[in-house]
Amino acid sequence: MKKLFIIAGPTASGKTAIAVELAKLTGGEVVSADSMQIYTGMDIGTAKPTAEEQGVIPHHMIDIVKPDKPYSAALYQQQARAVIADIHARGRMPILCGGTGFYINAVLYDVEFVKDEEAVHPEDMTTRDYYVNLAKKHGPKKLHTMLHEADPAAAMAVHPNNIKRVSRALSYIQTTGQLFSEYNTAQKGQPPVYNAVFCRLSVDRPVLYQRINTRAQAMFDTGLVEEVAGLMAQGYHPGLTSMQGIGYKEVAQYIQGHSTLDEAIEAVQQNSRRYAKRQETWLRNQNPNALVIPVEGPASEIASKISATNLAML
Repeated sequence: MKKLFIIAGPTASGKTAIAVELAKLTGGEVVSADSMQIYTGMDIGTAKPTAEEQGVIPHHMIDIVKPDKPYSAALYQQQARAVIADIHARGRMPILCGGTGFYINAVLYDVEFVKDEEAVHPEDMTTRDYYVNLAKKHGPKKLHTMLHEADPAAAMAVHPNNIKRVSRALSYIQTTGQLFSEYNTAQKGQPPVYNAVFCRLSVDRPVLYQRINTRAQAMFDTGLVEEVAGLMAQGYHPGLTSMQGIGYKEVAQYIQGHSTLDEAIEAVQQNSRRYAKRQETWLRNQNPNALVIPVEGPASEIASKISATNLAML
């Protein structure tokens, strides 16, 4: 099997910097596994690699779709694997880097996806519409809470604002009587398609939360409000899936006069901390054999340890 490094971890854990340093050591290129960095024009709120980082090391699967265009994990699987194949063909080392677990598994395993226009069962679409309408009436949080009560494992694998996926999971449970997480597990009940070294970054919770708070404030200081205002001026409305990402939905609320700037900053920090906690839970549960890499010291030192420890394993 072809070789692959995976650098995964919660938001603000330093994944990008470590992946860049690892790429320098291994002759590698970075493949993003981030469901928000795919969108063009959404840079500050998604913490995209800087122009300097992208200038030093090639980055892929970034800025590939406009914010109002549909995108799926199935399409990501197809495109990311093509990129990885190209990197291998050029004698380089692909480094999959990100915190979107669904994207990582889509690359690593032969997950089969149900087409968006199809249902698991014929009656599923009607049921799914019911849940979508429920979310419109009561908000996505209520829908995600329902999924968490019915299938905690499935809830941990999907963002609360992703109404489409949450509705699909709930409708599957209702129409089949089976857990959606078991369906996903069955899809992954096969060996990975790459000879991968899966590195899970670990940061002490208080340190991680401080890093999240600091980064969120820095996003506002460097123009997040202006970025969101510019997107809205182009017609990218807050109801879009892309605009429901953390940082964008809170700022949109502020721009529309539904909150103060301080409330928006606090909301971004709080929602980012909650998201990081879900990411950590998912990574522990879905990848129990991952190599746990403590984030201590400069990114270059961490990358050196990963390279020295794992090159022999590949």
